[in-house]
Amino acid sequence: MLSEKTIMIVKSTAPVLEQHGEALTRHFYKRMFSHNPDVAPLFNPANQFSGSQQRALAAAICAYAANIDNLEVLGGAVELIAQKHASLRIKAEHYPIVGENLLASIGEVLGEGATEEVINAWGEVYGFLADILIGREAQIYKEQTAAHGGWEGFKFFRVSRKEKESDIIMSFYLVPAEGGPLPSYKPGQYITVRALGPHGHTTMRNYSLSDKPEQDYFRISVKRETGPKADTPKGHVSNFLHDSVEVGATIEIAPPCGEFFLDVTEKHERPLVLLAGGIGITPIFSILKAALETMPKRKIVFVHGSLHEGVQPFRKEMEHLATKYSNLKTHFRYSEPPQKGIQRNLADDTGMVDVALIESLVPEKDADYYFCGPKPFMVNIYHQLLEWGIPASQVHFEFFGPKQELERKAA
Repeated sequence: MLSEKTIMIVKSTAPVLEQHGEALTRHFYKRMFSHNPDVAPLFNPANQFSGSQQRALAAAICAYAANIDNLEVLGGAVELIAQKHASLRIKAEHYPIVGENLLASIGEVLGEGATEEVINAWGEVYGFLADILIGREAQIYKEQTAAHGGWEGFKFFRVSRKEKESDIIMSFYLVPAEGGPLPSYKPGQYITVRALGPHGHTTMRNYSLSDKPEQDYFRISVKRETGPKADTPKGHVSNFLHDSVEVGATIEIAPPCGEFFLDVTEKHERPLVLLAGGIGITPIFSILKAALETMPKRKIVFVHGSLHEGVQPFRKEMEHLATKYSNLKTHFRYSEPPQKGIQRNLADDTGMVDVALIESLVPEKDADYYFCGPKPFMVNIYHQLLEWGIPASQVHFEFFGPKQELERKAA
């Protein structure tokens, strides 16, 4: 347990760290990549470029400091971090590297405010958190290895099929290169692809599994990331998969991970509402297919927002599911007007996925909500559910970035 003195020091420095949070984490990453370049492949350069990784770490540090005397409230955050670390094969030997650079960065950024007493206190709490994460990650690795068809680390998979889903999305069907069974996974989870990076080192990316579990393949559906701006780097791994990986090729895969998933063993009478924006459909579609198979009497509402039909994946598959399952209601909403020759009907229209649409499909409001998509989409839905008073236990989401950005309502 942490001493009262340590807790007091950390809480007293929390406001200072919050003030300097992003400057601290930017300095930390720069320092660590300079002193320990071997850990750079564990991090996404696009997230480094955009600053989202620095903001996420700053938010995590501040949340940890603010709740150091009530860590139970951070249980969900710890599980998210542990699952992400396990997906990237973070091991116990990596923690001293991070700790050394983090403590040095606190001293270098805060200057005189980082007394020996402050540094020692933060060293103690970092070690305390590291032990929690190391323990949970070791448990995840053990579970992955012990699972039927499971394995440790990275394993070669062969691309058995490659299918174009839209103008920008390609599905890859993956089977073990040496044969054998596949482990099960929870609908909504992801796997990690490891590929050779542009500078000769390996790089890793997480991709949601876009089909239901218990298949004889893993399916990932990858959007080609071109970079939203001229000075934004395009997605190296996504473009590599689209352009260079053909049927018969092998790629390295780490076992399924993730704390965002549908527990199919839970039984509820209230509706299940699945909301997806853009490529956020990939984990949601896995959840949909699993729910239809395991919950045949439950009302399920599925909404997908896209720019237009040309970039929308799985449309034909979704239409087939809607005709097959009477408990499923689908709605497609497009933010751009229909292209020439395309007509939209009552089940698909133009606009944004907003509260009016959700309420028209789920007038009772009391439902279990799962959603994933771009930040504006996520922020609007999250705050609307808060305003409706939906309990946290009924709100589930996959958000790529600091949760504080989700909680900060758009003006």
